[in-house]
This record gives sequence, C-alpha cells and structure tokens, in this order.
Amino acid sequence: GMDGSQIAKAISSFPNILLYSLEANLKPCVQWMSGLGMDGSQIETAIATFPQILSLSLEANLKPKAQLLRERGFTNAEIASTLAKAPQLFGHSSTRLVHRTSLLQAQGLLTET
Repeated sequence: GMDGSQIAKAISSFPNILLYSLEANLKPCVQWMSGLGMDGSQIETAIATFPQILSLSLEANLKPKAQLLRERGFTNAEIASTLAKAPQLFGHSSTRLVHRTSLLQAQGLLTET
C-alpha cells in the first residue's frame, strides 16, 4: 500500500478524498487501473500525484476516455503508462487528453511503465 508520506501528500493536495467511500469510489477505481495492467507501485504513484483521479467517475469519465484512446490506436499498456506518468491528463477534456497523450506516444514516453 501507500506509505505515510504518499497518503499525507494525497490528503493535503485533495482533502475531499477523505469523504469518498472506499467500496463505492476508491476500490472500483483502483481495480480498474489494475485491470489496465498497472502494478501496485504505479497505482500508488498515480494517486499520490493526482489524488483527484479517485473522484473521477469510472463510467462517465475514466472508461470513456480510455476507450477513446483505444479507438485512436493506444494499447492498454500505453493507457496504463499515461495514468502512471501523468494521471492528471484524465482530468482534462477528451480533446486535450488525446492531444497530450499523442505527444507522449510520439516521443516514445509511453512504451515503458
């Protein structure tokens, strides 16, 4: 799990995280990230970097944006890499997400997670 400093960082940058339900919000998001192929360390880093990722709706935001990237030729590994390296991109509009992620892909920054 996350260490004390990662938890403190997540809470200090997004205190509302304490209001979310573990079962209804947090676990499903973490399970979805794991299903993309992210390992525990990558998930922890993504949450510590952008704890707001846990506040984004799986059905209305995260899954549709991942599907949009798949339709643009991204693999699950590249989507997982984006979440691990720049989770805040999933908080942007779909257009901006695709543009920024395409730039990362073109620079070869999504090949390894």
